[in-house]
Amino acid sequence: MVRFLHTADWQLGMRRHYLSGEALPRYMQARIDAVRRLAALAREEKCEFIVVCGDVFESNQVDRQTIGRTFEALAEAPCPVYLLPGNHDPLDAASLYNSPEFLRKKPPHVHVLTSSEPVEVRPGVEVVGVPWRSKKPRRDLVAEVLERLEPSDGALRVGVAHGAVDVLAPQGRNPEAIQRDAVLRALDDGRLHYVALGDRHSATEVAPRMWYSGSQEPTDFGETSGRVLVVELDRDDCAVTCEVTERRVGQWQFVEHAFELLSAADLDGFEEWLATRPDKDRTTLRLRLSGALTLLLKAQLDDVLDQARPLFAGINEIDDELMVLTDELDATRLGLTGFARTTVEKLAARAKTETAARDALALLYRLAGGAQPAVGVPVATANLGGAGAEPAGSAAPAPQTSPQGDLLQGSQDSADAAEGTRDSASAEATRDSASTEATRASA
Repeated sequence: MVRFLHTADWQLGMRRHYLSGEALPRYMQARIDAVRRLAALAREEKCEFIVVCGDVFESNQVDRQTIGRTFEALAEAPCPVYLLPGNHDPLDAASLYNSPEFLRKKPPHVHVLTSSEPVEVRPGVEVVGVPWRSKKPRRDLVAEVLERLEPSDGALRVGVAHGAVDVLAPQGRNPEAIQRDAVLRALDDGRLHYVALGDRHSATEVAPRMWYSGSQEPTDFGETSGRVLVVELDRDDCAVTCEVTERRVGQWQFVEHAFELLSAADLDGFEEWLATRPDKDRTTLRLRLSGALTLLLKAQLDDVLDQARPLFAGINEIDDELMVLTDELDATRLGLTGFARTTVEKLAARAKTETAARDALALLYRLAGGAQPAVGVPVATANLGGAGAEPAGSAAPAPQTSPQGDLLQGSQDSADAAEGTRDSASAEATRDSASTEATRASA
């Protein structure tokens, strides 16, 4: 009997563009920290070895820091570790596995599977690797190895491979796809007793004794990742027995969720859902927003998202199917008069067909304090000035005449005017200032 740890697709050095600025280095370090946890798990489970089934690194061009930290983590492993080059880090002319930095820092118990010859872990246990030597081999590497592999002479043998299996490949004919039936024949006749796979980032059982482990931390939305497999393999005269247990080592989450927003109650439910998410600093959200909101509710939605962004590692909203409605109540709610009112009316007319105009009006509501109205109290005055603003019900200040006011008139269709009003928005704590900012956003 032998017990070992099956893992893959560490992709150390990976970057993700949708993570916020400070979250990216934390995420990159988290992928290495997960290696430490799986090393501790190997000790806890008394595993005899660890196989990493390809794409150990994001590429062959990772920096020295990534290599150094990887080996610091692997130094804690209590058993031999076998690394398989994959399509991200193939054994080509530029392979980092042959670099002086890698060879100098590699701990003695870490081994790279550079050929497909059986490697003895200990008497009675072997691993057979199928390394990638280029990013596009254009053939089934596993089938080639199996053709010349003889049944083991009493040893338990673990195949270590990387790539898509043909029955799971959605892109149709792929010359590099692993032929499942060829692998099953090898499992039946004793050439292999377990096939450890990498490339698919979700833990997946392809067939009995043929698994993908998934990656040690999530790499994208829609994955069942952050796991490793503890595999216990045994044989007797009659059959091979195999027990596979999934264990979680990852701490990050990539969460995708859809919301239909049609009312204030829906918006309240959305805000509560955000507030109750655990581990926000290690969570990236992809939010699919649909439905129809008034401008007032759209302004409130924008405010909710702005309040949430600093708390999460990343928020990406997809709102192509979210309609923003304009009506008379929305157009008059701010109590703007004169020149500013004229600008709002023009934006409202354009908002019926233009997304930019709707966004501009929503921004105006937020700047004017309309995103959080007092219940039952109409907004009579645009309160933009903080301590110096006129209280509700007071006479409106006299209209101001300024170069910024002249720019406002022409900024509906002029990018130059929009840029001019940008600098004045923070200085003008008046209704005209809010209209200027909204018009700038719509230009």
